[in-house]
Amino acid sequence: MLRRTAPATIVETDVPARLDRLPWGRFHWLVVVALGITWILDGLEVTLTGSVAGALRHSPTLRFSAADVGFANSAYLAGAVLGALFFGWLTDRLGRKRLFSITLAVYFTATAATAFAWDLSSFALLRFITGAGIGGEYSAINSAIQELIPARRRGWTDLAINGSFWVGAAIAGMGSIILLDPALFDPDLGWRIAFFLGAAIGIVILFLRRFIPESPRWLIVHGRAEEAERIVAEIERRSEVPTGSAPRARLLARSHTPLSEVFAVIVRTYPRRAVLGLVLMAAQAFCYNAIFFTYAMMLTDFYGVRADAVGWYVLPFAAGNVAGPLLLGRLFDTIGRRRMIAFTYAMSALLLALTGWLFREGMLDATTQTLCWSITFFFASAAASSAYLTVAESFPLETRALTIAIFYALGTGIGGVVAPWAFGLLVESGSRGAVMGGYLFAGGLMALAGAAAWRLGIDSERRPLEEVARPLSWQDD
Repeated sequence: MLRRTAPATIVETDVPARLDRLPWGRFHWLVVVALGITWILDGLEVTLTGSVAGALRHSPTLRFSAADVGFANSAYLAGAVLGALFFGWLTDRLGRKRLFSITLAVYFTATAATAFAWDLSSFALLRFITGAGIGGEYSAINSAIQELIPARRRGWTDLAINGSFWVGAAIAGMGSIILLDPALFDPDLGWRIAFFLGAAIGIVILFLRRFIPESPRWLIVHGRAEEAERIVAEIERRSEVPTGSAPRARLLARSHTPLSEVFAVIVRTYPRRAVLGLVLMAAQAFCYNAIFFTYAMMLTDFYGVRADAVGWYVLPFAAGNVAGPLLLGRLFDTIGRRRMIAFTYAMSALLLALTGWLFREGMLDATTQTLCWSITFFFASAAASSAYLTVAESFPLETRALTIAIFYALGTGIGGVVAPWAFGLLVESGSRGAVMGGYLFAGGLMALAGAAAWRLGIDSERRPLEEVARPLSWQDD
């Protein structure tokens, strides 16, 4: 129900409350599939580069060193950082729907072009552009998911979607088994074909996203209340939910939010949330990017696994990462955000340290090393996903996409961009002690993040977004 008060500036609406009371239905599954594919694509990209690392090093054209592979991966992450910032800013100004189509198009164009790279510079540049598309996706998609999913299911849904990164990892792992088999494909051809996988998936998903509406919450704030009302009424009709009264909010329509106001919200209004978001993002970024980008090199250099067989070891690792958010995600909505975030980060730290010690002592082979990684990242995957959940729901609607981008960029810039290159050097050194030191450092960061979550975390489970962080346009009665 919609009623205007004051000349086209203040809107009184029950749209947010009606979105939160919707029963889970086909519309929500469409959101999960069409928007959640972002993390599958990211998992595909990261795993492809990791899985084909051996092929890139033995390619007759490229002949990359371990450090070159790490540099290319860092270029991908740097692109993701800058893409998140630029496209995140546009997402808050131009809308979620428009930007999640643009960023997907950037992604699949660049990843397809990567197949034609001829040297390190061209490969790194195309990985940079691919990363920019994926980084932009993070901002547009996370904000849309937060604003379309009912509050009671927001935690589990967000974690499960972020955890789908590892579905992409599994696809890439299986694909690499075939494409990197020298008996089937020339060593300089298989890795090129692999990069077309993401482009093919991206084109299909671009079609599905046509059926996802603009966020009604974003429309309300930007003065398009009638459109928001039509969208929610149509969802209710398809869900067979009768349109009726619900708690109302009064919002002042605005065309955009100045950057000065965005930074004031982060620094002055919610400084504790800002510190927490930065620590969570940086810790998980270092942990994941350091270890997973060098996953294949660890297996080939220390355990003698053939490059074309790395995919077999990716599959159980991916399974652990998918299972974590799926099985633990509901606890974030019941036991609560603060307790579960602290627990998953702390468990990740403990298991990383234990795995590093076992590796240094030579007590692991390729199979048991993978098993240790799988158990560790069962918890680390839920922890990493909760970092995005925390940032996405902790700041006002008008700044949501850009704050996601800022914290993703800062976290990845501080903890992630240098990690693949640094761990590439550690692996290339051949020193088990040096690699263990990297494990311990990553574990220490995760432990610090867990302590920050316990101290600074907020209990936002099952609460409407407007209650967790009141919109800047909110008008008191």
